[in-house]
Amino acid sequence: MPLLSQSDFASANLTPLLNQLRQRARTVLKAALPPMLINRVHDQRHRWRRRPPVGWVRFGSLRRVHPVDPDFGAQWGQIIDRYYIEKFLEEHASDIQGRVLEVADNGYTRRFGGKRVTHSDVLHYVQGNPNATIVADLTDGREIPSDTFDCIILTQTLQFIFDLGAAVRTLHRILRPGGALLVTSHGISQISPHDMEHWGEYWRFTSLSARRIFTEVFPPECVQVQAYGNVLVAMAFLHGLTAQELRREELEYHDRAYEVIVAVRVSKPS
Repeated sequence: MPLLSQSDFASANLTPLLNQLRQRARTVLKAALPPMLINRVHDQRHRWRRRPPVGWVRFGSLRRVHPVDPDFGAQWGQIIDRYYIEKFLEEHASDIQGRVLEVADNGYTRRFGGKRVTHSDVLHYVQGNPNATIVADLTDGREIPSDTFDCIILTQTLQFIFDLGAAVRTLHRILRPGGALLVTSHGISQISPHDMEHWGEYWRFTSLSARRIFTEVFPPECVQVQAYGNVLVAMAFLHGLTAQELRREELEYHDRAYEVIVAVRVSKPS
């Protein structure tokens, strides 16, 4: 058999050969080692698959005390939390119709509501947002008339409101009977320096706390809660990596212990 050049070796597919060598090595070891020792090796390998020995984990480029991108990866691709937010809104797109209220801008109203939307309003907390049609504080909201909106889109807003109870009561009041409230908020996340400086960032949610907040005002049967995330997604999100840097099956895997995004759909009884 001719020797491979360096370029041939680099491009050759050696996987079948390596698999064959591994299989032969296993066969030789099974024949040479006593069964008791083979069982001990097997048990040790099984434990290591679940939890590598201390010091064996390879952190690679993530072994750092500063994030890869402190701006959530916004300049490099889709922010990981937006992957779940948009998934949630797409699943409930039929709720986005009639007169719709959204915070900061109406991007999601136009994207997911389309022609079903007859009137679009934008809420902002303080003056200065050219997109805003309503300037109000949700903990009071006296400027907003009752029973007004067929749908309210409230993405990544609750964590910036200290008096959550008052805000939920306002949302209930301004939502039209039969209307829907679509809410998302952070579970596991870094703090947003801009928001912390301008109006404060107070909370992180679990699916349990989100349900508790809304069922204090809305009937329990009208509140649906969905959480998204797992340990890999949480780690990537905290480092400011993007959704494009994870595989679809990694993004879609849900671990109840690692809630990165908590989403709530609430309906107001007719």
